[in-house]
Amino acid sequence: MIDQTIFKDKKAVYYTLGCKLNFAETSTIGKLLAGLGVRKARPGEQADICVINTCSVTELADKKGRQAIRRIGKRHPGAFIVATGCYAQLKPEEVSLVEGVDLVLGAEQKLWLPRYIERLEKRPGAGTIVTTPSREIRAFSSSCSADDRTRHFLKVQDGCDYFCSYCTIPFARGRSRNGSIAEMVEQAREVARQGGKEIVLTGVNIGDFGKSTNETFIDLIRALDEVEGIVRYRISSIEPNLITDEAIDFVANSRRFAPHFHIPLQSGSDAVLKLMRRRYDTALFRHKIEKIKALMPHAFIGVDVIVGTRGETDVYFEETRQFIESLDISQLHVFSYSERPGTQALKIDYVVDPQVKHTRSQCLLELSDRKLHDFYEAHIGQKANVLFEQTRKGGKMHGFTENYIKVEIPYDTALVNETRIVALTGWNNDRTALTADLLIP
Repeated sequence: MIDQTIFKDKKAVYYTLGCKLNFAETSTIGKLLAGLGVRKARPGEQADICVINTCSVTELADKKGRQAIRRIGKRHPGAFIVATGCYAQLKPEEVSLVEGVDLVLGAEQKLWLPRYIERLEKRPGAGTIVTTPSREIRAFSSSCSADDRTRHFLKVQDGCDYFCSYCTIPFARGRSRNGSIAEMVEQAREVARQGGKEIVLTGVNIGDFGKSTNETFIDLIRALDEVEGIVRYRISSIEPNLITDEAIDFVANSRRFAPHFHIPLQSGSDAVLKLMRRRYDTALFRHKIEKIKALMPHAFIGVDVIVGTRGETDVYFEETRQFIESLDISQLHVFSYSERPGTQALKIDYVVDPQVKHTRSQCLLELSDRKLHDFYEAHIGQKANVLFEQTRKGGKMHGFTENYIKVEIPYDTALVNETRIVALTGWNNDRTALTADLLIP
């Protein structure tokens, strides 16, 4: 048993870097500590415990993790500083030497945080390291975080078996594993009981759901679609070879799954896809996009792309640009390739100059802006169902349509966490959202 008196009247701050999966897991840590009597520190208060959940997808992410640890340590002198997440798992010794760190927790140790805090006494010098080698990571811990009262992020899967040549995530997260459909359905029901309206399914490779329970992703989304009280689900990033035609058909006809997809492409050159050790080619990717658009012409499709990876010549980048230009997608998420120790990509000879990476990135970002503008523009004058959120900014509030168009209207407390039919009327002042008129039901 944990000595709860150690945690009585303690205050904590939480800082998360990286993906929505990390946010879900930070939320679970917060709930664990809250159950022992630890409350979130209010603005201006000194915290007793600081938890930094790190990312390591790029070298820049590592740097941001170190900066966050130092910054938060200075803001809360004397606090117990805990670093966890992918950076902590991949490079625990490096993280332990960051000024102020008391405890470094790997992937499988996150949920044991209260016990480690109970056992460890603060002392000067490097932090205590508690990690498990990635090949031995076996446990799956379910997590569900609330972005606000409206949107929740439900972790349905963890780990990855793909080992793409540029990626260290399998080393940080371990092998693919998941909870059961029954557990995920119960989590969704709990969100509904709490008044949550929207759930985003998150994981490292969510299309791989079912490996550890002999279930399937299509069975998962069918079961979740039956949960009463949830207005909509969104599927976060899913591999093109794992978003089956059957799943696309289901989303097109489901009651609650939104016409919103996030599908990583990474490169529009088949030669580069082979160097990356991706499990599809451009023909399959095009088929998935065309399948979605044939059934759901209004669907929002976001696409991840990496520029400047080793082996990406000027010719191969131009193939990527032309391929993306030809796709009916809504937005790009563009990443510059970052060299990661221990990856197979380091064996590829052709190295792209940093300035060339930047130029290519800007080229695709401009293409993304055009596609997003055209997608929004095509919906002006149409009706849409919007779920409004709580944040107030400049007297305005925002919400998102089912197909992920951001909508702005004057703030009205009565609309928070409510869905309304609106008429999309035009662009807001800074052209980041569409304005709308509420329609009487």
